[in-house]
Amino acid sequence: MATKRMALGKGLGALLPEFGQTESKTLLYCGIEEIIPNRSQPRKYFDESKIQELAESIKEKGILEPLVVRRTDQGYELIIGERRWRAAQKAGLKEIPVIVKEAGGREVLEISLIENLQREDLNPIEAAEAFKRLTEEFNISQEDLSKRIGKDRTTITNTLRLLKLPPEVKNQLLQNHITSGHARAILSLENKEKQKELCTLIIKKGLSVREAEAIAKRWSEKPKKLITPVKKRGDLESQLSSLQDSLRKYLGTKVHITPKDKKGKIEIEYYSHEDLERIVETIIGK
Repeated sequence: MATKRMALGKGLGALLPEFGQTESKTLLYCGIEEIIPNRSQPRKYFDESKIQELAESIKEKGILEPLVVRRTDQGYELIIGERRWRAAQKAGLKEIPVIVKEAGGREVLEISLIENLQREDLNPIEAAEAFKRLTEEFNISQEDLSKRIGKDRTTITNTLRLLKLPPEVKNQLLQNHITSGHARAILSLENKEKQKELCTLIIKKGLSVREAEAIAKRWSEKPKKLITPVKKRGDLESQLSSLQDSLRKYLGTKVHITPKDKKGKIEIEYYSHEDLERIVETIIGK
């Protein structure tokens, strides 16, 4: 389908100042089948319900912001606007407005990465991978990147740490089954198997971030070897106190020993069903 040319209005230049100064300063309408997605698109997961919502909006109001593309031998390759392109297909549009930018593959990747990072709906794992590519492939420092995308440098550093998660946990975060807050709690555990175990527990029990942090803190405490006190006449109270302290550290919870003649009782406190399971597993093993 042949493209249609239109003059670039003042409003569009104000809306997209970076592209308002493009070489041709023209807005084209091209066939939707002429456009191919960007192979370097940092966004891997698209929420189909939100795409459908956007499609309904496009049916009613049309595409208010044109897509940015570059020419290729096959037609046009997307630089910015894949969500709008997908929604336009669902809405049944035959042609859509685009701005054509002359750009090489490397520049396309950089523009696409930065544009996506400026949006709030990018998944944390997708953002982390985009940060990694920009800092490693484009040699952009975290400080410079912070200024270019308007995000705090600490945010960038913490987001990059998410890439250290096991693949199974990253996949759950990518699919929004856990939040970045949950992911940071999981990262506080050094053992990869424990990280996966906590992730499964968060999803299964619907734990809040604070609950996940509390469990991670308890799991990360290294249990100390249980020391049997040396029996000494007249020193029973000291021995029981020492034993009580050892049990508390080993089980990671409050323990009370109440003696009565030659008998007595041991009370072990727990604060949730998950905490009880953890304590039982600590005592008898998995």
